[in-house]
Amino acid sequence: MGKTADLTAVQKAIIDTLKREGKTQKEISERIGCSQSAVSRHLSGKSVGRKKCGKKRCTTRRGDRTLRKIVEKDRFQTLGDLRKQWTESGVETSRATVHRRVLLNQKQRQKRLTWATEKQHWTVAQWSKVLFSDESKFCMSFGNQGARVWRKTGEKEMPKCLKSSVKYPQSVMVWGAMSAAGVGPLCFIKGRVNAASYQEILEHFMLPSAEKLYGDEDFVFQHDLAPAHSAKTTGKWFTDHGITVLNWPANSPDLNPIENLWDIVKRKLRDARPNTLDELKATIEASWASITPQQCHRLIASVP
Repeated sequence: MGKTADLTAVQKAIIDTLKREGKTQKEISERIGCSQSAVSRHLSGKSVGRKKCGKKRCTTRRGDRTLRKIVEKDRFQTLGDLRKQWTESGVETSRATVHRRVLLNQKQRQKRLTWATEKQHWTVAQWSKVLFSDESKFCMSFGNQGARVWRKTGEKEMPKCLKSSVKYPQSVMVWGAMSAAGVGPLCFIKGRVNAASYQEILEHFMLPSAEKLYGDEDFVFQHDLAPAHSAKTTGKWFTDHGITVLNWPANSPDLNPIENLWDIVKRKLRDARPNTLDELKATIEASWASITPQQCHRLIASVP
């Protein structure tokens, strides 16, 4: 018998929730439509994803966006300077990777220019019809750039002048959506997002967001060109649900106003400094809930 499909990120989250509620493995498997052995493997920590061919991508799309923001601060930095700052933000990679990620190719630049030309006369009312979405990674030690130390020349390596740090801090990936009317519910993502799990996020989080922010009115959905987003099955999901998707140029996170909301949440995390994953999630949810419709409307109004 062939190997069954891996559990999606949403299925794993549902399994964890039902287990905490005291459900048996059989009840859980029947509830989410998978085998009991798959539930057992996940709960025991023995569940593994399918092996994939080809070289694994060494950076995430979120990491690539961080690099682009570093570049935009100073266009005259060397590859060494860029790599150093990118490493300090938590992404460790080679100079060659930095070089590949930095530049937009001619085709991407042309598509971005075409998109901007088409949208340059859009009104605030038109942009208000767009439901913007994005994923963002939040680390336990996010924003901790290291403590400043007073030291004399030659004291750099003294134990009293050094402070330990966490190389790979605990983190969570979050999906969210916003419009001129406010923000929708957050989805905390477990594991990698593929087309199937992304469609579950759309079903259980995007649609409720649209209902909350637009009611029965029409809207246009925005997301970037991540593989799970641009998959054929995802496109069919939108067609089946009668939802229009905004065309979006590649490598353009700076065009998405939701990036400003992620920045608000991350600034609040710097002040709260959560110590556990539960505290991290609670702080993210509280910070997201505190974002007002007025803040969102101002961001949308600044898009044109």
